[in-house]
Amino acid sequence: MDRTSPLATIALSLRRERERVGLTLTELARRAGIAKSTLSQLESGAGNPSVETLWALAVVLDVPFSRLVDPPSAPSVQVVRASERIVIPSDQAPFTGTLVAACPPGARRDLHLITGEPGPARDAHAHIPGTTEHLLVTAGRWRAGPAGAPVELGVGDYARFPGDRPHTYEALEPASAAVLVMEYV
Repeated sequence: MDRTSPLATIALSLRRERERVGLTLTELARRAGIAKSTLSQLESGAGNPSVETLWALAVVLDVPFSRLVDPPSAPSVQVVRASERIVIPSDQAPFTGTLVAACPPGARRDLHLITGEPGPARDAHAHIPGTTEHLLVTAGRWRAGPAGAPVELGVGDYARFPGDRPHTYEALEPASAAVLVMEYV
């Protein structure tokens, strides 16, 4: 299977989407609240982007997160081995996000695997308008949901909440994990 390096995929995707919406590096960086040098490094295939940085860019570009991290073409049968997943860490909490399956053309959902350790919560900004998040806990316990009104969830528990408003994820036990489906309208 041809697996383009994660940084190369992110670089090509950022440049493609920035040019699609007609923004300069300076303007995209300003709107996303990141340094122009950071964006320049990412577009050149360097740097180490956090999940927060990539989400901020996706929101400004008005695209699903997966459009920035998933290689552009996929075979009709796709297998993603655990050892091949692109794991993107948070820079504010002991949290990682892994895109497991991107939404095919015409559909509007992405599938992620998230992991976390007890510590600070990962506070997420609003995603593109109309986003709904579906969270199914597979290990440990989480406190997640809308900012100011998160709910506690255990193994097997499911929650649905608006992703187009600020929200939070906090692992309450070591080795907590969940499947996160991002649904876009």
